[in-house]
Amino acid sequence: MLIWPYPYLQPSMSPLITDQVRSAEPFIDDRGHRADGQASDADGAALRVVDIRTSLGGAQILSGVTLAAETGRITGIIGPNGAGKSTLLNVVAGLMKPDHGSIWIGERDLTPLSMQDRARLGMVRTFQLSREFGSLTVLENLLVAPLGQSGERVMNAFLGRGRFWREERASAIRARQLLERVGLWRLADAPARTLSGGQKKLLELARALMLDPKIILLDEPAAGVSPPLRQDIALMIQDLRAECRTLLIVEHDMDIVARLCDQVYVLAEGANLASGPFAQVVSDARVIQAYLGGVA
Repeated sequence: MLIWPYPYLQPSMSPLITDQVRSAEPFIDDRGHRADGQASDADGAALRVVDIRTSLGGAQILSGVTLAAETGRITGIIGPNGAGKSTLLNVVAGLMKPDHGSIWIGERDLTPLSMQDRARLGMVRTFQLSREFGSLTVLENLLVAPLGQSGERVMNAFLGRGRFWREERASAIRARQLLERVGLWRLADAPARTLSGGQKKLLELARALMLDPKIILLDEPAAGVSPPLRQDIALMIQDLRAECRTLLIVEHDMDIVARLCDQVYVLAEGANLASGPFAQVVSDARVIQAYLGGVA
């Protein structure tokens, strides 16, 4: 799920917004262009993680992890259970502060920035276990995602109504496009809690895309998903690469990693073990030992 950055606000949907979605033009672009007709611009963003060290409860979780994720490429992170993969994504996304090291988008140091500020700069993170708003509809789950909406401030509803409705209209169109893109439009009015595990993964990805992100952090997007939906998710991730976004993916399914990832980093016991193309790293004796030799 994309973290809702304003926990003190209870998202609510107006019937007028739903009407706007109903009247929106259907999605016709299989490359996910924005509602205004302009292609997403990744601005040449590249993610660099430099010497990240993190401890939790006195235990060292990450011990100097370094990696780079290039624009228009899918960078994979693999490793045994307990290697620190999800912790690394939490640090990169701003959910955890590192004890040492830095995180960069291009020449900008993100290390001191909050999770919300990183999201505003175009970084989103999904989770292995979906965290949808179960009581909201599928459509409403997307409409709460955009940051900095005018409607978040009560006075804007009265003093800036023109801007407010333009933003709501754009969000409505974008939400419909994305739900059609992930094959969930027919379920737009269904409570999100009624979706299958695979459909929740697609909803989570669509919600992340509501921010038109430059950098997408994916935590086991294929975990617990049926083979047909796993195929759909893999195709969507390939499309995101074609849109020149930067993708960093943690995944245990080696078929998915082999198919999608341009570069793979292997973590073991919280440290870099190997990196390179998939075929190269899986033939590395150290990686074989880490997976088959009982490294936790």
